[in-house]
Amino acid sequence: MKALRTLNAVLLEGARAHARWEIENARIITGSKKRLFILAILAIPAVLLSVAFATDSLPDMVGGKHAYMPAFYDGTTFAVSIVIGLCAGLITGCIGAGGGFIITPALMSAGIKGILAVGTDLFHIFAKAIMGTAVHKKLGNVSVALAIWFLVGSGVGVTGGGLINRALYEFNPILSDAFISVVYVVLLGFLGFYSLFDFLKLRKSGEDVGAHHGASKHGTEAASGKKGLPATLQASKIPPYITFDEDLVPGGKRIPALYVAICGAIVGFMAAIMGVGGGFLTFPIFVYVLGVSSFTTVGTDILQIIFTAGYASITQYAIYGFIFYTLAMGMLIGSLLGIQLGALTTKVVKGIYIRGFYATAILAGFINRLFALPGTLTDMEYIHLSKGTVSMLKMVGNWSFFLVVAIFGFFVISKFFGNLKTLRQGA
Repeated sequence: MKALRTLNAVLLEGARAHARWEIENARIITGSKKRLFILAILAIPAVLLSVAFATDSLPDMVGGKHAYMPAFYDGTTFAVSIVIGLCAGLITGCIGAGGGFIITPALMSAGIKGILAVGTDLFHIFAKAIMGTAVHKKLGNVSVALAIWFLVGSGVGVTGGGLINRALYEFNPILSDAFISVVYVVLLGFLGFYSLFDFLKLRKSGEDVGAHHGASKHGTEAASGKKGLPATLQASKIPPYITFDEDLVPGGKRIPALYVAICGAIVGFMAAIMGVGGGFLTFPIFVYVLGVSSFTTVGTDILQIIFTAGYASITQYAIYGFIFYTLAMGMLIGSLLGIQLGALTTKVVKGIYIRGFYATAILAGFINRLFALPGTLTDMEYIHLSKGTVSMLKMVGNWSFFLVVAIFGFFVISKFFGNLKTLRQGA
């Protein structure tokens, strides 16, 4: 039980680190007229396509009505993608963790095939990473050797994950959806229930807590490389070696490149399977497994996100037609706005309430994918349920998910506009 609690804390810390990157990116993009102009240029094709779909005349090769049946695209789908991005951004900005976890389930619930949802989410992350990349002196140090070996492993992992997703889809599209749903059921169920227990415990204690999850007390000890798994790995005698953290430790720390590549492969594989960019895994792996300082991790993580999301979205999904460019742009626009609103709202809402909403939103995503599984398993003839039962389960899953996210979104936005005067004074 203690090991599971530790794992949950580590994953949440990783999600929090990724959220900090998302928030910083959003501020960089929305704070630059040049970047906003580029965003507008990128959004023009999406808007034009939405208008063109009204004529029902676009060919399949550019995403026509029949290209992704039954998940065909229209103007409404583009609007839904903006709403999904907005809600994910609100969760990320307000809670500081977890917004990206709901995007793929939300797209699948909106009728997008699982493999398209994964590819589109990866492309949206890649576009955001490229647009928001800033001078790295503001964000941390970069270990070039660490980054190179990690990216070598990441490339292998991404290729493997992409091959599995495409192979499953080519064998049976329904099996592909089922596989992606199961992955999210396991992850969201684990994070959701532990977050709920954490919320109930804090609420009962009456402790005054912040909205964002605090860093694990074991993080500094792990990053020191003097105890536990990091110390064991750094003491291994497997050349070639990588030296890092030279600015923080006299002579730096040293670790076999093999371990760094293996960790990169794990991150790349999960990113390609889930469509989350791997950011939520990189931080805990660097700190708790490799013993890299947070200072160096932040910098190297940005390079990892750009490479992993870019390589995965383009080579594993885009060239095979598994990306909705227009949906990606819609999510990018929505998330940039949502992150800004969410981050500001934390100043006027008690942290304990936000934590409760976070646990509820993650569990709603868990229920959504869990209740979608009986339908896919029935379609594959593994189980036998009536159409009415399948339809009811799917409806309950979809309504519970979108209702919870909508309530959360309404709560945050209403608090934002209701406290504009206070927020302006604070600014």
